Amino acid sequence: MTDWYAAGLEHIWLPYTQMKTVTPPLAVASTQGTRIRLSDGRELIDGIASWWTACHGYNHPHIRAAVQTQVERLPHVMFGGLVHEQALTLARRLAQILPGDLDRVFFSDSGSVSVEIAMKMAIQYFLNKGERGRSKFVSFRHGYHGDTIGTMAVCDPDEGMHSLFTGLLPEQWVVDLPDTPEKLAALEAFFQTNGERVAGILVEPLVQGAGGMKMHGAKVLRHLRRIADAHGTLLIFDEIFVGFGRTGTMFACEAAGLVPDIVTLSKALTGGTMALAATIATKRVFDAFWDDRPSAALMHGPTYMGNALACAAANASLDLFENEPRLIQVSAIEAHLAHALPACRDLPGVVDVRVKGAIGVVELAAIGDLNALKRAFVAEGVWVRPFGNIVYLTPAFTATEEDLATLTGAVHKVLSARV
Repeated sequence: MTDWYAAGLEHIWLPYTQMKTVTPPLAVASTQGTRIRLSDGRELIDGIASWWTACHGYNHPHIRAAVQTQVERLPHVMFGGLVHEQALTLARRLAQILPGDLDRVFFSDSGSVSVEIAMKMAIQYFLNKGERGRSKFVSFRHGYHGDTIGTMAVCDPDEGMHSLFTGLLPEQWVVDLPDTPEKLAALEAFFQTNGERVAGILVEPLVQGAGGMKMHGAKVLRHLRRIADAHGTLLIFDEIFVGFGRTGTMFACEAAGLVPDIVTLSKALTGGTMALAATIATKRVFDAFWDDRPSAALMHGPTYMGNALACAAANASLDLFENEPRLIQVSAIEAHLAHALPACRDLPGVVDVRVKGAIGVVELAAIGDLNALKRAFVAEGVWVRPFGNIVYLTPAFTATEEDLATLTGAVHKVLSARV
């Protein structure tokens, strides 16, 4: 093992990890394409694209060149009173490819913060319009929107990661998605009673990611749009996981043929290269902040907002979506997953197999020894990170048919060996 590993491990605090009992993390030497190369010489096919970010694979030469060029010219400059080409170009391009009039882009540097900003926008939108009392949010069970204090409050309080903080978090309304007639009726009744207090409805469209990869149809989203309009509240789509092609269209909202009032983006925004997020609002929302009163301005501004290196990476990533067949590749991945993963249905303990775009999920009754399962995947030469009660694949869109066969074969083999 390399010297830096032992010397540094004594001082690092890892995410979502009980460090006393967890299997030590693997030391990575380099990445390329769909491969993670370890310091001990082993090579793993990445089945989850580094938490769903590396949609073009690792070290794509076009993104690398864009960042190298930018670092020589302008790595960063404060976004208060100054702007630069990369950020303004990226804002314009995002507005062009998003549906409807989602055309005002507020940059930040993490997905959680982008959701916090969306919530802040929604509340101040009503305050600026002279409507007081709208300070609550409706979100949904199995939902995940981030790890900050505000976003923890709109995650699933029971099945999420944040029940420990009950009492600290502001109380929000977390309800069932209206994916059955009964749940739709319950949500409509809820809004009849509480609608005047709701600033926003917050949802992960089509797939609820970190809450268990739960999938729902576009019809659910149309119900939410109708309810939001009927009660004068804002509809917020958290597309941090599903945006940029993961579900088969560039943005998940396109599948429903509707435009949310606010959308949040991150993860694949820079192709997995740099930290960057965006909160994009419609003209209607932005117009509530366009005012002579200084107090009507959105008072928020991350230090590294609009970072030039990150924006250069994001612009290069958008180039690849324009010039390489990413959505066709997603369709091919979906076809492979839909063909290969159903063989897992007959394995002991498997309760469901589901696929949407470049997302494949095998749900188990229970995982048991999570660390042992992770080690088993590494032994098969793949990087797959089960959580909760699911094993899932979200590979880079550039994964080859051979990569996919190795990944799906490893899932079947590892789950077949479970006792």
